[in-house]
Amino acid sequence: MLGPTPPPPPPLPTERLRFAMPPMHESLEDERRHRKERLAGALRIFGRQGFEDGVSGHITARDPEYTDCFWVNPFGMPFRHVTVSDLVLANQDGQVIQGSYHINQAAFTVHAQVHASRPDVVAVTHCHSVHGRALAALGDLLDPITQESCAFYEDHALYAGYTGVAVDLDEGRRIADALGTRKALVLRNHGLLTVGDSVDAAAWWFLSMERSCQVQLTARAAGRPVLIDHKPAVATREQLGGDLVGWINYQPLWQEISRSEPDLLS
Repeated sequence: MLGPTPPPPPPLPTERLRFAMPPMHESLEDERRHRKERLAGALRIFGRQGFEDGVSGHITARDPEYTDCFWVNPFGMPFRHVTVSDLVLANQDGQVIQGSYHINQAAFTVHAQVHASRPDVVAVTHCHSVHGRALAALGDLLDPITQESCAFYEDHALYAGYTGVAVDLDEGRRIADALGTRKALVLRNHGLLTVGDSVDAAAWWFLSMERSCQVQLTARAAGRPVLIDHKPAVATREQLGGDLVGWINYQPLWQEISRSEPDLLS
């Protein structure tokens, strides 16, 4: 006969369990390298997702030392080809400080103004993704119809002033004003823009917002989506809508891209 089943071993102390958290940097150079690596990785992930459309689309990351200068993808280079050494550093006027490539001036018109108005923001993303553009063409915001879309509940806005390609400072300032303290913006007839206190968070919000647009458009095509009530929508946003949660959600994507395409670090 079998004896009694032995009791399970005691749980491991929590300090022995692995859980990714944003790194602490020993120097500005280490922090700069980290931001550039994450920027190159995010661009490659966006390339995989098909977010670039010709030469449109860009992600900027604030330099940790020269905080009025920003790292950005080279103009005209495919997202999936970008490496750390390809990235360009430009000042707030769009002048190249470091790097061998031109930058998208329309990108800096918007991004520089957002960075200037939001010193808490490290990264800004803007791409012409399909479902983001579709929702933008309707001039709509995301509705609280899923857990994921609740992360944006009352934390994104609509910029309804489309006047063509944004190439002047006044347009950039109006977009920054429309964003305010929020983490995302629907640019009517244009696309999506997200921000974060890390490249990881800003990239995650764009990815999640694009999928939320797809879900909303699909649900509307199938019928009448049921809205989540205000109170639980706010509670869900408070649980899932912070930049730390965005950073954590992004880590599997970073691990996959950095391991499968390690040349991005060159």
